[in-house]
Amino acid sequence: TPNKNGSVEYLVVAGGGGGGRETFYGSGGGAGGLLTATGFACSASSALTVTIGAGGAGNDGGGSPYTGANGSNSVFHTITCIAGGGGVGHSSNAGVAGGSGSGAGGNGQGLDGGAGTAGQGNDGGDNDATTRGAGGGGGGKGSVGGDNSGMAAGVGGAGLQSSINGTATYYSSGAGGTRGYPSGTDGANGTGWADAANRGHGGGPTTQTNGSSGIVIIRYLS
Repeated sequence: TPNKNGSVEYLVVAGGGGGGRETFYGSGGGAGGLLTATGFACSASSALTVTIGAGGAGNDGGGSPYTGANGSNSVFHTITCIAGGGGVGHSSNAGVAGGSGSGAGGNGQGLDGGAGTAGQGNDGGDNDATTRGAGGGGGGKGSVGGDNSGMAAGVGGAGLQSSINGTATYYSSGAGGTRGYPSGTDGANGTGWADAANRGHGGGPTTQTNGSSGIVIIRYLS
């Protein structure tokens, strides 16, 4: 509840998607959608709903279809950020749409990464038609996820740096994809990625990694 009438600055980040199958072929989870702006009008007489989206669970490789879970949306009053798409496994799996989309799974299917939400994030990386190819990287707020190149996996999309909390911090980065079989290379996570809560990053598939939870920060003069 605001302490007076006026306007606030906000940063809203949804939960990131969990990583797909580990070891080979998996794709990086997409970052949670991010919206930030100044001048949001509010009234001291009105309580504003805030919901923090959880990160999606990463897949442990224990069973088909080896797909990570989507994150959950974050909400600040009328502002809704869309959760990141969960990373996918190796067989015939295109990326999953979200705030930022997850990368496409490997294994030579020539599939597209998941679509990002306009203004909130970017698409996940695609997979080419290389036999037993690597997965694509998950999209981030700052850039699309990288495509694979044969057995070399795509990199995660970059995050966005904000100093709304007083410290320059990256939010909403995508995770890199997993190498192709048998001797490819894993994709690097997106700029600013950290295995930490409250950043909205996508989960990586090389080891079981959950997407990180989202965050809502409201800044105003006290």
